[in-house]
Amino acid sequence: MRGKRSKQYRKLMHQYSLAFNFREPYQVLLDAEIIQDTTRFKMDLPHLLSRTLHGQVKPMITQCCIRHLYLSTTEDKAEKSAWIETAKGCERRRCGHHELEEPLSAEECMMSVVDPKGSGTNKHRYIVACQDSGLRKKLRAVPGVPLVYVQRSVMVMEPMGQKSEEVKEGLEADKVRAGVKRGKGGGEKRKREGSEDLDEDEVDEDVDGEVKVEEPKKKRKRGPKAPNPLSVKKTVKKEDQRGPKAAMPDRIEKQIRAAREEAKREKAQRANGAA
Repeated sequence: MRGKRSKQYRKLMHQYSLAFNFREPYQVLLDAEIIQDTTRFKMDLPHLLSRTLHGQVKPMITQCCIRHLYLSTTEDKAEKSAWIETAKGCERRRCGHHELEEPLSAEECMMSVVDPKGSGTNKHRYIVACQDSGLRKKLRAVPGVPLVYVQRSVMVMEPMGQKSEEVKEGLEADKVRAGVKRGKGGGEKRKREGSEDLDEDEVDEDVDGEVKVEEPKKKRKRGPKAPNPLSVKKTVKKEDQRGPKAAMPDRIEKQIRAAREEAKREKAQRANGAA
């Protein structure tokens, strides 16, 4: 379960980085209650924030929130000193309310820091870690504010709010629209350049200023197609495949001739002997 949740948080922070340009180290605003709860549960707050947000963090606390820790009426002095030491380890975020006699509530102070003009933008890209559910509800209406809180000694990161989702989807739609326009513009430009080149090739101006259009060249008629002579297989002459039976008459004829000549010679010799 922990691995699945960690994967979801990493994906969520990646979406915040793409849509709202969040960069490391992440500026995390803390309220007094989350410092008290993490100290009670003996949790290492900076380490947990870094592991939850999957990046380097810079914990910050407003002047009003640290004043709330000093003014707390707990009987355990050791616990109170632990709260203050944890708060001193964070960077002090000047909210401008230190001149007031009483510090503002965490909700009012942190809203004035995250969205000072009430324009619905998280200009300084703060991540808010607070235990106040009312404050988290108000911050969900501000696009691009990641929210973190502790529940039963487990640090939880809220999913992206509806306002943030709408802004992210709008940015994605704008990117798609810009890509489509860029593609169409490039095609028209290439088409226009091609037509200009064609006009320059086909149209020729005369000396008098008259425009002459070149006539299309006549295609040369070609003869019948024939195979490439180099690629044609050469014909092989068939050898005389006559066997001994086919050559038999010639051999017999030679023997007959030889026998006749031999008979003539013998006859001539007999005639000479008788004479």
